[in-house]
Amino acid sequence: MEESRPPLPTPRGRVNRRCIPEAPLPSSAQRRGGKQLEGIWHTSIVVHKDEFYFGSGGISSCPPGGTLLGPPDSVVDVGSTEVTEELFQEYLSSLGESLFRREAYNIFENNCNTFTNEVAQFLTGRKIPSYITDLPSEILSTPFGQALRPFLDPIQIQPHGGSPVGRPNGQS
Repeated sequence: MEESRPPLPTPRGRVNRRCIPEAPLPSSAQRRGGKQLEGIWHTSIVVHKDEFYFGSGGISSCPPGGTLLGPPDSVVDVGSTEVTEELFQEYLSSLGESLFRREAYNIFENNCNTFTNEVAQFLTGRKIPSYITDLPSEILSTPFGQALRPFLDPIQIQPHGGSPVGRPNGQS
């Protein structure tokens, strides 16, 4: 007689959101169309027991809450995934060689939130909240944002505390 085992739990995807404390918005950039902008968000995704994020150093991973930014301000459950850890690692490696290479980082157009949104959709078919993904365009739609863009474009953000993911031949 074969022993019946309970099914393994289905992994869940979680989006960790943190406010970047060193990046407060000036009062002129905080209001757009009567809407208050709360802060500048760094997001990551937690799945298969690790936290994954994208910055100017490329795709990195760490134990959940393991970046120098500390624990998240909020967590959004984006649902369960049927994607295995092995397939997920292959996917991350592919992203690290294409869309999310370290030199592809741009604070407004290809950032941690772009990465988290892409990965959440791959894992669960769900996007992260639009108030996070729309923030760069909201800031740039203000005169202050336009004035600051030339100074902000070269900014490279890479939260410390993680290890590189999917670098070919052990490149760092």
